[in-house]
Amino acid sequence: MSQSPEDPLLAPLRRELSAIAGVLEGSPGAAQREAARRRIIALFNRVEGTLAQLGDLKEEIRGLVERYKAVAAQPEPPPGLHQDHLGASTFKEKGWSLMASGDPAAAIVALQRALELAPGDAHAESLLGWAEMQSGKLDEALQTFSRVLVREPTNALARVNVGYICLKKRVFGEAIEHLSRVIQSGGDPKAMLYAHYYLGLVYLERGMFVDAQAFLRQAIALGPNLIEAYHDLGRAQWLAGRRDDARATWRTGAAGRFTPWAKACQELLDRADKGEEVMRSSS
Repeated sequence: MSQSPEDPLLAPLRRELSAIAGVLEGSPGAAQREAARRRIIALFNRVEGTLAQLGDLKEEIRGLVERYKAVAAQPEPPPGLHQDHLGASTFKEKGWSLMASGDPAAAIVALQRALELAPGDAHAESLLGWAEMQSGKLDEALQTFSRVLVREPTNALARVNVGYICLKKRVFGEAIEHLSRVIQSGGDPKAMLYAHYYLGLVYLERGMFVDAQAFLRQAIALGPNLIEAYHDLGRAQWLAGRRDDARATWRTGAAGRFTPWAKACQELLDRADKGEEVMRSSS
């Protein structure tokens, strides 16, 4: 029975294995044994690293399979019908504007219309999930972001929002997994910012105040105008017993900004000055 040819990826590893085995034949001296030991360790680490990369590649292929299934399941458009991307862009912009003005319910309507005009538009679907999340429709948002990730497993904004939904549902392990994956990818700057912020909230909810402070400080470094991060960093500092640091953080968050989060920073500062309790949970 003939053997299948060896994969070219394995050939250099096999050659190094054979070379080390050759050194160990007979009675090698101390220096040769030490050199062989170092080469064995290096070879082992090289194989371990290759296996890890192959594991990641395998997961990406699985995502590609799911993406193919989703694309294959989409019905062919009737003859003469085309996606109205220009009209969809108008409704996407309208949806984003409505979210920014604090009307996520109206944003959902606009973004659903965008998807009618351009089915499968990942950006429109991500915005829809965000609007659903802002409306408190966490289950619907999770389904929307999951559809995006089936087609685009590397979509960092969708994944960071799945992490946030897991946080709100208090499934902390899954939240950490999704948010850490975004940070490790080092991709989309906005996703990186919110991944650090949400991880800070996860650790704050779990009472791990040192870790919470580290992630919230990094979120502020990435986005100095993210005032909610000052609000929650102050909470983490206060609950860790660093009361003066917390007051300083809230003063920074409240200074010179007319936003709901700046007002919330001032409210916490006022509570602290009155000796009132500062809440641990943001839920």
